[in-house]
Amino acid sequence: MDLVVTSLEAWDRVWRRNQHLVAGLLRRDPGLRVLFVEPATDPLHAALGASQPRLGRGLRAGPPLDGVRAEALWLLEPTKWLPRRVDRRLDERWARQVLRATRTLDMTDPLLWVNDPTGSLLVEATQWPSLYDVTDDWTLAERSTAETERVLAQEQVLLTRCDEVVVCSPALAASKGALREVTLVPNGVDTAAYRVAHDRPTDLPDGPVAVYVGTLHGDRLDIDLCVATAHALDVTRHLVLVGPNALAPEQRSRLDDAGVVMLGARPSSEVPAYVQHADVLVVPHVVTPFTDSLDPIKLYEYQAAGRPVVSTPVAGFRDVVDELVTVAGHETFAAAVVRALADAGGDGHAATDRERAADADWARRVDQVDVVLQRLRERGAVE
Repeated sequence: MDLVVTSLEAWDRVWRRNQHLVAGLLRRDPGLRVLFVEPATDPLHAALGASQPRLGRGLRAGPPLDGVRAEALWLLEPTKWLPRRVDRRLDERWARQVLRATRTLDMTDPLLWVNDPTGSLLVEATQWPSLYDVTDDWTLAERSTAETERVLAQEQVLLTRCDEVVVCSPALAASKGALREVTLVPNGVDTAAYRVAHDRPTDLPDGPVAVYVGTLHGDRLDIDLCVATAHALDVTRHLVLVGPNALAPEQRSRLDDAGVVMLGARPSSEVPAYVQHADVLVVPHVVTPFTDSLDPIKLYEYQAAGRPVVSTPVAGFRDVVDELVTVAGHETFAAAVVRALADAGGDGHAATDRERAADADWARRVDQVDVVLQRLRERGAVE
């Protein structure tokens, strides 16, 4: 079987939902081939933002994966040459490049898994049995009017024409499920990685640390709250952010000035060490309709580590029944982190939390997705 995945995130060392699920499917089915379409590079935007511009790497074999045969995974990284407002046919060219890649790989009748809504163009251009995997409600994110209208139009196509729709959170199940039938497949965690005791990372500051693990993104991270929390800590305690940094330069500067330690992206294999050695784990997220649509992977990772958690009242954390999780509003969050650091020590209810996390292992999520893909296979066979 062949599968084309249009992903909102690249296949890199920071594994997210798509990588865990695709890798699990590849290990399960030796005959499966996957074309994983990554976000396009944007050299012009990078140059204007003082980042190092680079071209997309095009079509190439994916990295070796344990338990997966060679050349079962292929990656496609396009290049975005001009902004969409200038290049009105950008998305059409993207779709043609994906179709060329499938022809190069001799994928004549693949299944289509759409995570990036731009994949709606492939739904319209082909008769491939299709799945829309909704992991974020980008129709609720703060974007320009033109961008919001584009995403709304693409989602309309996906919700109307895809054979299957999968959502990751109860909020998405409610909103998208009001429009059509959906299947809830929450996020998960690699529980085996958290059962192993890891050494303390050498780049964690000395002394008590409050640690956040996840992509630093303005749509999620409350910069004001991070600054206030860092200011509330004395010089022996630190707020540490671990993850890819997608913040604007002025946001990074504010965090730097406040003494927040930003360590950058770390391979997924190293993340459990940072989580295990946090005195307190934190979730300083904004509370918006967009964040309410999410199912935070960090909820499962934090529970797998069994460490104390302080979170704003965001989806997932505000609903969980867990003695280790403290939910605090914007005005009380910093003080709650200070108290949690003062009280930190010992293993807490780690065993209970680890048992709870085991129910959310990625292997279980692969089982759920495989059932959906089997329905797609059967539909394709009938057609």
